[in-house]
Amino acid sequence: MNDRKPHSNLEIHLAPERQHLGFWAKLGGGALTFAILIHVIVLLIGAIWIFQVIRDPEPIVDFIPSGGGGGDRSASTKVNTKKRAQITPTTNVKRVFVEGSTSSYSIPDPGENFGAMATLTSLSTGGMTGGIGGSGSGSGFGKGFGSGMGTGRGMSKLFGLIPETMGKRCSKDDRLQRLTENGGTPACEDAVLNGLRWLKANQKPNGSWGDAHSTAMTGLALLAYFGHCETTASEEFGDSCLKAIVYLVDLGMKNNGKIGTDFSAQPFCYEHAIATYALAEATTFSKDLKHTVPNLKQVTEMAGQFIIDNQADQGAWAYGYKKSGGDVSVAGWQIQALKACSHTGLKFRNMVPCINKGLAYLATCQNDNGGFGYNGKNPVGGLDYWSLTGVGMLCHQMWGKGTSEVRKGAKYILNNTRFDYTGEYCDLYAHYYESQAMIQRGGDEWKIYNDIFRDQVLLNQANDGSWKVPGRGKKVRASSPEFVNNKVYRTTLCILMLEVYYRFLSTDSANTKARPPI
Repeated sequence: MNDRKPHSNLEIHLAPERQHLGFWAKLGGGALTFAILIHVIVLLIGAIWIFQVIRDPEPIVDFIPSGGGGGDRSASTKVNTKKRAQITPTTNVKRVFVEGSTSSYSIPDPGENFGAMATLTSLSTGGMTGGIGGSGSGSGFGKGFGSGMGTGRGMSKLFGLIPETMGKRCSKDDRLQRLTENGGTPACEDAVLNGLRWLKANQKPNGSWGDAHSTAMTGLALLAYFGHCETTASEEFGDSCLKAIVYLVDLGMKNNGKIGTDFSAQPFCYEHAIATYALAEATTFSKDLKHTVPNLKQVTEMAGQFIIDNQADQGAWAYGYKKSGGDVSVAGWQIQALKACSHTGLKFRNMVPCINKGLAYLATCQNDNGGFGYNGKNPVGGLDYWSLTGVGMLCHQMWGKGTSEVRKGAKYILNNTRFDYTGEYCDLYAHYYESQAMIQRGGDEWKIYNDIFRDQVLLNQANDGSWKVPGRGKKVRASSPEFVNNKVYRTTLCILMLEVYYRFLSTDSANTKARPPI
């Protein structure tokens, strides 16, 4: 009996406690808490896995097929591995590499600032219709990546540092719009592309063009590429462009900034200036594309400074870069090259006084009839036409100077210029300058000149993309008629003529006094 009593008391005391168990305890208490914690952990792991593993794929450094289109990348153009190789100059100077290019022999790691790159053509067509970060559709980069590709024109993200006068050529929509607005036709664009393809097919393995004056021919070919905004990032022409740049950089590195192969020859002053012009544009484009071609900036800076330091006493430039003499034709290329140098952001000593002296010299060579002479007020080569008038006009327009000189020059050209590709009046050198100068004038003056030159150039392109020999056996009335037999020379000049519709924005007008520089 005594043993059962405590036991009974224990039962009595325990019973009330079981009756006061809480709801949570009735559901299982600690075991349920443990199970919930396990599920929470699993969910967290799953969320992390979703956001870090199953996410948008990393951008692939490849090149979208030209022509825009949808956002899918063609399997044939994917770069599945990062190719690495080395470009070495022909001498034992610094090794040359190229970052972010499409060259078959160099695609080093472009770094995290490069991102997915498309061809300049396809970037500007309003392709990638889904956009990045939105459903933007439109033509070219608008406000950037945050709201899709946007609907704005231009290339504000990719080409934000390029001067506006140049940048419009880098949007396909802008380029075609300007082509139409300025009196061009779709045939002009086709002719340019066919010409560029001929250049690509006829480039030498070392990156140059031509059997004679290869430095100048390579510079002209590069200018033709850049006029259509074909750079080292171009899917179709990037490799060719890169090889040409490296060829010129190599020459400059071997010769302390002088670009040429024979410094004693008369054409050296032309070759150096044309090559400097091309490398300066290459520098400007590479700055925005974040494509690094080592030694490019160094050679461009040395080459531009060489031009400034070797101006002749009276403001011209002479054969052999002598300190006396000179003429309008030589001066024209130096002034064009220095204008391109001014866009690079590089430092050049005495640029402004050099240009002022150069333009002042050109003004002394303008005849009362408005035409620009050779090294005075008389036409070059004993001709009866002042064929350097476009030179004097364009150089003034590039620097926003010479309102009166330009106006008189335009009047002379409209009254006297002739263009017959199959006859003796086919001075491509004169029309290379005149086409650029007259489109800067705009208005009725440009419309009249456009009717004179456009179809003559279009109708005389050969089936292979090059241009036929002018004159059809007749001696061309030009200062250097022998150059028309150089296929690279005449092809590049014709391409550049057909690129005037969009290569530079029109900065002048026959109906306004406002004349900002090119």
